[in-house]
Amino acid sequence: MENLLLYFSYPFVRYALIVGVLISLCASLLGVTLVLKRFSFIGDGLSHVAFGAMAIAAVLNLTNRMIIVLPVTVICAILLLRTGQNTRIKGDAAIAMISVGALAFGYLLMSMFSTSANLSGDVCGALFGSTSILTLTKGEVWLCIGLSVLVLLFYGLFYHRIFDVTFDETFSQATGTAVEAINLVIAVITAVIIVLAMNLVGSLLISALIIFPALAAMRLFRSFLSVTLFAAVLSVTCALAGIIISILASTPVGSTIVATDVIAFAACAAIGSAKGIQ
Repeated sequence: MENLLLYFSYPFVRYALIVGVLISLCASLLGVTLVLKRFSFIGDGLSHVAFGAMAIAAVLNLTNRMIIVLPVTVICAILLLRTGQNTRIKGDAAIAMISVGALAFGYLLMSMFSTSANLSGDVCGALFGSTSILTLTKGEVWLCIGLSVLVLLFYGLFYHRIFDVTFDETFSQATGTAVEAINLVIAVITAVIIVLAMNLVGSLLISALIIFPALAAMRLFRSFLSVTLFAAVLSVTCALAGIIISILASTPVGSTIVATDVIAFAACAAIGSAKGIQ
């Protein structure tokens, strides 16, 4: 406990906790909708796109990589949504195309033009997360806070429309709901969360923040509101626990958070099975 209190006295630890909580909260809220719409793997596709954009920013030696990573990921989220609605290219195929292509080109660019002396370490850190969450600047923290507030405001103001679009797009469209606009905003917000989460868990592990809390909540609850609230609480708790454990045990932050999510899901699944919830 003394060591923990000592760590909390450092600003970079407080920054990591704030960003980790906000990213996990936003990811869990959208995760419920994405899982129910069977579009949960959009996180994989967009995270690989973000990795490719990060590789371009690294090759250009940009100090603020968000200038390239965020716009490119948002644009690809819009393209993914449009392409997924194409009758010739289904949603899962579109995700696979963009995911694999961006990942391959990102690594190719980094291997060809990177001036770093530790290319393998840079790639491993970008894919699986590293200590970057513990090196956040105050500007990056405020950016995360601002974007998270916008995400929470959107979710709160349009909760009922999100609910309608999640379960029945055809009926929602017939009742006058702007289904395409809601889906577009969800895709863009997902892209923003993916970019913010890269510092937390790395591009390959981002989907865990979206999928595991939602699936764990669905093992215990049946109403949309209950699932959403429990997923948010569980995700924030796992993020806090994962960051604290990683600091005390000197383990990778991203992998520790995801491992905590996996354990929480297993516990919820066991409780749900014991109660007879299918």
